Amino acid sequence: MRKWRKLGTAVGIAAMIATGTGLANAGPGVEGNPYQRGPAPTTASIEAPTGAFAVTSASVPGGNGFGGGTLTYPTDTSQGTFGAVVVTPGFLSPEMKWYGPRLASQGFVVLTIAANTAVDQPGARAAQMLAALKYLTEQSAVKDRIDGSRLAVMGHSMGGGGSLEAAETYPALKAAIPLEPWNMGKNFSAVRTPTLIVGGQNDWIAPVGQHAVPFYNSIPAGVNKAYIELAGGSHFVPMSPNVTIAKYSIAWLKRFVDNDTRYDQFLCPVPQAATISVSKGTCPHT
Repeated sequence: MRKWRKLGTAVGIAAMIATGTGLANAGPGVEGNPYQRGPAPTTASIEAPTGAFAVTSASVPGGNGFGGGTLTYPTDTSQGTFGAVVVTPGFLSPEMKWYGPRLASQGFVVLTIAANTAVDQPGARAAQMLAALKYLTEQSAVKDRIDGSRLAVMGHSMGGGGSLEAAETYPALKAAIPLEPWNMGKNFSAVRTPTLIVGGQNDWIAPVGQHAVPFYNSIPAGVNKAYIELAGGSHFVPMSPNVTIAKYSIAWLKRFVDNDTRYDQFLCPVPQAATISVSKGTCPHT
């Protein structure tokens, strides 16, 4: 099954990126970085409920390889194309809509999806994330606003385990953010995508010692990676708005999808805060 998925989805995503808008339509940006979007960041700006970009949303029906969802994107068309992010829920969980406006208002096209079935395992969710990225860049109403070479995945629980499998399947992804990930496989040494793993200190469904930490440790030291553990966090923290998750997810996506080094200040040295019980990572980033 995994072999089939790697062959099928990787070929599809490779074709998608080959035909994506890419550098040619990257937009004005700034000298040396055509992907930079938005004003200089501050702690307040990435902790705020909304960023600098006005956004709008539209429903996406099921089909196309995933269970439908909500598309949220900046209304500004003056800055060129944007990177795109797919966000996937966990086992038995609904679409995690709060990530849409939170991330899109920082300068991303965001598709929060539902799984084809609520019980889909991580491998199936990985395939659905890649299918959703393909839909975004080839069929969506905003496909011309997306840079098909700058794509990312996020997911919670089994969706988090799926995001690791998606990164393993297609390492050209610019960022992966597994949130309290669950997966029966523990070795992700094939991952080359910059990966931020968020664990929950009191997560008893996907205990960090059995899931998040082994996943982090298995990613090679030469890969840009980070681990943040939410102090007192249960397994369900990522399902509702959370400043710590949003702050560091935004910083990670900006740094690696937009190649925006202005956000390194929030990631290196590794974060220390009352809301974080453990943090580690590869600094400085390459």
